Amino acid sequence: MSQKSNVDLGAVGGDGHGTPHSLSTNHPSHPHLDEDDDFPVSPRYRRIDHYGVDSTEAIAANVYSILTHIGEDPEREGLLKTPERVAKAHQFLTHGYSLDPKEILTKALFKEDYDEMILVKDIELYSLCEHHMVPFFGKAHVAYIPDGRIVGLSKIPRVVDVFARRLQVQERLTMQIRDAINEVLQPRGVAVVIEATHMCMVMRGVQKQHSSTTTSAVSGAFEDERTRAEFMRLIG
Repeated sequence: MSQKSNVDLGAVGGDGHGTPHSLSTNHPSHPHLDEDDDFPVSPRYRRIDHYGVDSTEAIAANVYSILTHIGEDPEREGLLKTPERVAKAHQFLTHGYSLDPKEILTKALFKEDYDEMILVKDIELYSLCEHHMVPFFGKAHVAYIPDGRIVGLSKIPRVVDVFARRLQVQERLTMQIRDAINEVLQPRGVAVVIEATHMCMVMRGVQKQHSSTTTSAVSGAFEDERTRAEFMRLIG
């Protein structure tokens, strides 16, 4: 499978012009330390839970309207704070728009002569289907063969989260992870497999409770049948 997608890794904003998503406006301007590293990181590297006031109010107002239109009473005790909770939840679930995968990877690049496969597998993954805005979840397996540079292992799951915490389709998510690693590390090859359960198929629509979806995206050395077979064997 060859590369076919082009990903703009610099566009982290929500308006299509690189303007930061509104939920990121309250980030501190000074760097802070990453929890698993010793160097400062910028706001576009790791999300901090701040919620845009305007976004929260606007989303909450629409959730209030939805509750009314489905026949609920948004003024009853159990739902009084639901619009605000949902507004904040959706900002968190889509906070990947305010993060830069390129910056995450470049913060932990190291020269190394190792030239065999590096695999991080069973990465927990949670995302929202862009068609119905209901969850899909599962695990990602990411491998690459370095060409003189390796990346800190924790950065691979972080990149998965950056793209997963957006409105997604699994096919695009798979390619975006591959392309981000390709662009920054320039390795000999990258392979990504995602296995996920989609609630839009489980709890609505065809309602197939035991269905799952597997997608893959490879480049470079992983286009070779033997290398790809080794990768598939390792992820089991």
